[in-house]
Amino acid sequence: MALYLRHVPFGNDTVSYQDTIYALSSGGLPSGVATIRISGPLAKEACLRVSGRVPSPRNASYLPLRDAEGQLLDRGLVMYFPGPASFTGEDSVEFQVHGSRAVVSAILAQLGSFSGFRLAEAGEFSRRAFENGKLDLVEIEGLGELINADTQAQRKQALRFAEGGASARYQSWMETLSFARAMIEAELDFSDEGDIPGAVSDQIWPQLETLLEEMNESLAGLHVHEIVREGFRVVIVGPPNVGKSSLLNHLAKRDVAIVTDIAGTTRDVIAVDLDLGGVKICLVDTAGIRDTEDPVERAGIERTSRELDKADLVLVLDSGEADGVLQLHADVETLRVRTKVDLDRDVSLGGYDLAISVKTGDGVDSLLERIQSVAARYSQASEGSIVLNQRHKEHVENSVRFLAAALTQKGEGLELTAEYLRNAADELGRITGVVSADALLGVIFSKFCVGK
Repeated sequence: MALYLRHVPFGNDTVSYQDTIYALSSGGLPSGVATIRISGPLAKEACLRVSGRVPSPRNASYLPLRDAEGQLLDRGLVMYFPGPASFTGEDSVEFQVHGSRAVVSAILAQLGSFSGFRLAEAGEFSRRAFENGKLDLVEIEGLGELINADTQAQRKQALRFAEGGASARYQSWMETLSFARAMIEAELDFSDEGDIPGAVSDQIWPQLETLLEEMNESLAGLHVHEIVREGFRVVIVGPPNVGKSSLLNHLAKRDVAIVTDIAGTTRDVIAVDLDLGGVKICLVDTAGIRDTEDPVERAGIERTSRELDKADLVLVLDSGEADGVLQLHADVETLRVRTKVDLDRDVSLGGYDLAISVKTGDGVDSLLERIQSVAARYSQASEGSIVLNQRHKEHVENSVRFLAAALTQKGEGLELTAEYLRNAADELGRITGVVSADALLGVIFSKFCVGK
C-alpha cells in the first residue's frame, strides 16, 4: 500500500495515490450504455455504498444504484476487480448504466460526495497502471494509439505496441547490453582469478556489432509508423484543367473542390482522407503548375511545391493537351496518369502509367488499386519496426551513439566501454519507462482522455 502515499506531479497540480478516483470512461453522452470507472483504496467501499453489495470478483451483477438517501439512481451492471488483478493494479469497480446525462451526472455527484474521492485527471487510470507495473510506457503509448485508431492498419500497429511486442524487443536489446557489461566487469574485477579466462570480454563484440546493425535498421521505422498514423500522403499535380479537382471530388464522393473550365481555379491545397484497404490515404489536390503573373496563383503553385516535399506518392495528371508529360524533380514515387480519355478513345499510354476518365469512371478502380498497392508496402513495413514516435527515435539514436562509442574502445579502455554500454542501456530504459522522469510521464499521460 506504500504506493497510495506517493505524491507525484500530474497535469498542473500534485495528485495523490491515496485518493480514489472516478470518471466516465465510455465517451460522449447520451449513449446506449455508459461506463463509470472507479480505482483506488476505497473503490470496494464505494461499490458497497452505491449498489448495496460487492459482486464476486470479475463477475457482473445487475444491481440497483442508489444515492445516500436510498433514492434509486438507475439499475445497471456492477463489476469488481480486486487489485493487483485489475487494469490499474488497484481495487477497481465499474458501473455500466444507461447513458443518459442525468443518470451519469447523478452517479458521479454521489461518488464525489464521498470523502477521499475525486474526479480522475486525463490519463490517470493509465498512469496508475504504469506506476503499479501493469504496463510500460511503450504499451501505454500503443494503448493511446489504439484508442485513436481510425483504420485497420492503425489498429494493427497500435495493438502490436499495446500488447508488448515492441517492449520485448527493447528488453532484449537491454539484456544484450547488460550481458556485455557483465562480461567486461568480470574481466576487470576478476582478471587475476584462475577461473576467469583472459579477454573474456572478447566474446561480446560480435553480439554488440549485430545489435548496432539492428538498432540502426529500426530507426527507419519511424517514417512508416507516421504514414500509418497520419495517412499515406498522395499529392495530385499537373497543369491547370487536367482534372485534378474532378478526380479529388470523384474519389471523395462529394464536391470538395471547385471545378470550372477556367484555368487556375484551385489556388490552395485541399486534402481529403480516404480508407483504402484499411490504410488511411490523405489525398491532396494542388494548384495547377504553369507560368503565371497572377500573384495569388503563384502563391498556390509555391504551396504545390511544398506539398511535393511531404508526399509519399505523386499522381502526375495530364490530359494530353500540354506539350509532353509534366516533369518533376521530386525524390518521391510517381504515377503518371493520362486523364479525360473519354474524349479520345484511341489514346496510347505512351509515357503514362494509367489512363482514366472521371466522367465515365474508366480506369479509376485501377488507379485506386495502384495507390493501395504502394501504400500497403509502407503498412507492411511498419509491422517489423519498433520505433513508434519521435521520443523513441531520439532515445534509440542516443543509444546507438553510446554503443558505437563503446565499439570504438574495443581492446582499449574497458572501464570507459562499460560506461558507454550503461548509458546505451539507460537510453533504451527511458523508452519503456524503466528509467524515466516525472516531466516526461506528465506529457505522455496528459494526451489521454479522462476515464483512461
